Amino acid sequence: MNRIWYIMTSILLTAGTLPLSAETPATAPSVIRVAIYDDGGGSSIGPDNVEKCLSTSKEFQFRRITAEDIRKGTLKDIDVLVQPGGSGSKQAAALGDDGCRAIKEFVGAGGGYVGICAGAYLASSEYTWSLGIMNSRVVDRAHWARGKGVVKIRWTDAGRNLLGATHEISSVDYNQGPLLGPAKKPEPAPYQELATFETEIVEKGAPAGVMKGTTAIASGTFQSGRVICISPHPEQTQGLEDFVPRAIDWVVTKETTRKNVLSSKAQ
Repeated sequence: MNRIWYIMTSILLTAGTLPLSAETPATAPSVIRVAIYDDGGGSSIGPDNVEKCLSTSKEFQFRRITAEDIRKGTLKDIDVLVQPGGSGSKQAAALGDDGCRAIKEFVGAGGGYVGICAGAYLASSEYTWSLGIMNSRVVDRAHWARGKGVVKIRWTDAGRNLLGATHEISSVDYNQGPLLGPAKKPEPAPYQELATFETEIVEKGAPAGVMKGTTAIASGTFQSGRVICISPHPEQTQGLEDFVPRAIDWVVTKETTRKNVLSSKAQ
């Protein structure tokens, strides 16, 4: 009996000292480290709204960062970057080439990216200043300033599963976010459609019949990282605030989870 107990104890102790290999599934981190961009090109209320969405859960540890923080390497200490609303081109200008390169390298190495409105423009493959981390173009870019209001979006099965939508159609705040479509570039991989616009806004000379059916929310991958682009504003729509935390949960890849676990063990 003592010999059996000794053998079992030895096995358990040995197993406990095995290193975490690349093939070993990592346990989920106790806290997901989120950085919220709050600098040039960002809206005044965007970071506040994102923080409100995350503050109800202990799962997230979040802080605001600037373009200079990104250029100095702050992304190495986080799991997910959220680029909120504002102006995509102005965010790119504030980040500069070095900041944009730092974001691409972060996502490429397994980091997560959630882009809302301007952040979705920034992530696209449309403009010379875009990051190109999602294989998406901007439909009717000439009328990007098409107005704001409440629109309806239609969820795909993938969107309902990923973001937890309970209805086939949801009403959500919209403020001149991109109408996304497949860019059909060689890379990155094609995105998955999570929701489409069911209704449209046609102010400021925007033509009717264009917005409806285009992609409103999409998920994709860029090298080892994950990306979600959200054209409208669920973070400021009552009843939809949980979609941003769910998006953040999804973009935390196995690679970033493993880095987080190993970093915690080293401390």
